Amino acid sequence: MALFQEAQFYISADKLSDLPPPRGIEIAFAGRSNAGKSSAINTLANRNRLAFVSKTPGRTQLINFFSLGNDRFLVDLPGYGYAEVPERIRLHWQSVLSRYLMERESLGGLVLIMDARRPLTPLDRQMLDWFLPTGKPVHVLLTKADKLGKQQATATLRSTRTELEQIYPNCTVQLFSTPKRVGIEEAEAVMAKWLSATQDAADIAAD
Repeated sequence: MALFQEAQFYISADKLSDLPPPRGIEIAFAGRSNAGKSSAINTLANRNRLAFVSKTPGRTQLINFFSLGNDRFLVDLPGYGYAEVPERIRLHWQSVLSRYLMERESLGGLVLIMDARRPLTPLDRQMLDWFLPTGKPVHVLLTKADKLGKQQATATLRSTRTELEQIYPNCTVQLFSTPKRVGIEEAEAVMAKWLSATQDAADIAAD
């Protein structure tokens, strides 16, 4: 059963003041434009068009919330790094994303999408730099793993994991492929654990 199969669109936000109240638990998805973020979300939700998929990078320019029920949310963040986005929009989203990642109280974890052929770009590292001081977990999906040979994919996973362990120790990483449906169960297990742990902590605090 897909972890996000009951997801329903909730709200879109252009700026931080548009965000819903920080209640419950949020899992955010972030990644470079055209790294396969929307496809990964749709695959995990077992839906064709939960998140909009475009062949034109830079199309996702809003923070999109999807309700999972019981005050749990999937949050699709704007893709970053597309050169043709106007400078004013790029600066706006740099400010919004950095503050969301660093300050959002209800954010329980970040799923960071990286193209397996080009992992750990400078902008990926910037996202990690913003988020990891919070102490919350990050799970990296190395998408488009089917475009690499088996040995190359394994080597990429190993080298990326080694670098993350040294610099960003609160990260886990895996291979993922939408066409081959590789890595779905592993990713779901990580996020289910986040949701469970955060809910348990909220229950304890409420008591």
